[in-house]
Amino acid sequence: MEKCFYDMIFKRKSFHNFKDIPDSKISDETIKDIENKFYSFTPLIKDIKVKIKFVKDNENYKKNQEYLIFMYSQKKDNYLQNIGYLGEQLDLYLASINIGALWFGLGKTKMKKEDGLDFVIMIAIKKVDSSLFRKNIDDVPRLELSKIISGDYYKDIIKDIRYAPSAVNSQPWFLETSKDNIKVYRIRRDSKTGILPMKFVNYLNRIDIGILLCFLDVCLENNNIEYTKELYIEENVNKKKNLTAIYSIK
Repeated sequence: MEKCFYDMIFKRKSFHNFKDIPDSKISDETIKDIENKFYSFTPLIKDIKVKIKFVKDNENYKKNQEYLIFMYSQKKDNYLQNIGYLGEQLDLYLASINIGALWFGLGKTKMKKEDGLDFVIMIAIKKVDSSLFRKNIDDVPRLELSKIISGDYYKDIIKDIRYAPSAVNSQPWFLETSKDNIKVYRIRRDSKTGILPMKFVNYLNRIDIGILLCFLDVCLENNNIEYTKELYIEENVNKKKNLTAIYSIK
């Protein structure tokens, strides 16, 4: 993980609309740098092929972004979690170079295939002034720590991973902690998913749990905690609670 990622947890924000942000073009050189960085990130699962594509045509989306980054993947077990994990590293990196981003969960495209890979999700981006990023982490609406954790261990770390973004701020995670391990579950919080159909909730929340794992890895490494993690495949995505990963603390 990039060393700057931990600090970016507290800087990044979701730019829900770039309408009132002055135009400031992202250079071709910067686009190439972002692309190179993405392919250097550590994946959650090594043998899943992924690809990103920068699209300047807004395709009728009204977020006033400069680019959309389309993310493509092979469809394998946990491919959505893998895209979330990689895409959040991208989100954090973009914040480090003052490019605002928005995970555009319900964005659709006619470009459904790229080099044989399937479209998964898009991220809208635009160059923004550094002053427009998050200033006070206490203002971020997140569940209390007691709502997402059981056990008395690693609370100082888990309080930071609460700030991971998620679809409609659903925060679909729960962690069980002991001295030797952290168990991460994807859960369904029906009250926070609004009018989203269940198929979209299950789809987007699997990306969200990958984002959460990225935050957890960043925070563990920032605290010099050595760990290994074992991933699990959800046998029934419609269950209200699915084990995603077990982190064994060394």
